[in-house]
Amino acid sequence: MRKNGTITDVPGIKVGHAQDFDAITGCTVVICEKGAVAGVDQRGGAPGTRETDAIRPLHLVSKIQAVMLAGGSAFGLDAASGAMKYLEEKGIGFDAGVARVPIVPSAILFDLAIGKSNIRPDAAMGYQACINASEEVVAQGCVGAGTGAIAGNALGPKQATKSGIGSASIDIGGGVIIGALIAVNPFGDVYDPSNGRILAGTRSISKGLIKIGEEPLFANTKSLMKTFLGKTALSFASSHNTVIGVVATNAALDREEANFLAQMAQDGFPLAIRPTHTLFDGDTLFALSTGSAHVDVNIIGTFAVDVVAKAIVNAVNNAVSLGNIPSLHEFSKVTV
Repeated sequence: MRKNGTITDVPGIKVGHAQDFDAITGCTVVICEKGAVAGVDQRGGAPGTRETDAIRPLHLVSKIQAVMLAGGSAFGLDAASGAMKYLEEKGIGFDAGVARVPIVPSAILFDLAIGKSNIRPDAAMGYQACINASEEVVAQGCVGAGTGAIAGNALGPKQATKSGIGSASIDIGGGVIIGALIAVNPFGDVYDPSNGRILAGTRSISKGLIKIGEEPLFANTKSLMKTFLGKTALSFASSHNTVIGVVATNAALDREEANFLAQMAQDGFPLAIRPTHTLFDGDTLFALSTGSAHVDVNIIGTFAVDVVAKAIVNAVNNAVSLGNIPSLHEFSKVTV
């Protein structure tokens, strides 16, 4: 079985990005043309979603054909319409008798503050993402839904760090693959779970030029929230965040198990992001099952947590500076 270290290692999964680098926004589609059993777990207080009720237990639709992740705040939900158009043209979707209706759940993040706020992902961009979709290694960093993503918004975008979209996969044996694709735009800071080091987040405003080779100095959002400055800044941070993504496996899961997988896998967020699931975040994670071999969902969920956390770290490690917001690799050039 091919292995590229990203979510497309999972058989039946294609991923495509489309973006506008001038506007600093974009969208990412995960396509499963043969259909996938799906679930969703939404936490935090500021979600922006579409078609999530359709994939919860006790509902009619048994499989979905794609998931759309997009920037643009609520405007970006329109990108899913482009995916529906693309899939309809291919005759893919739920058979409603008189038409095939593609089921495309979607979630958005807020990226209007660092690019052109009047340009957002739309149906045309969503359609282009589908055209670009493939089973090849997934591009990471500032592409697709991660184009305008930032981390650490407690003091506003100017003191944040550039983030992006990341992916990871793991082979747990027996031909079973688990993959994740996460667009990382949190209120909190992104940590390396292996050593607790902050990789991206709210940058300090108390220091001058950072010298080459010097570790970037972060304010530490959790500590900042205890201060007067941090408390007064929270009103600006509201609704400007959210981490969204997909975890997929070729293990066979039913609807209830897919929703349970989404719940378990979202525990990867607090492994790599602190704080997380705040009222300022609309964290949403979709789970997809594309295979036929049954594996206990507890096993899949346990390893999915680690894959999600790794994808979050990969999003930051692959990010570059955009919109005058530095990435992890460019702090030596930035005054903070």
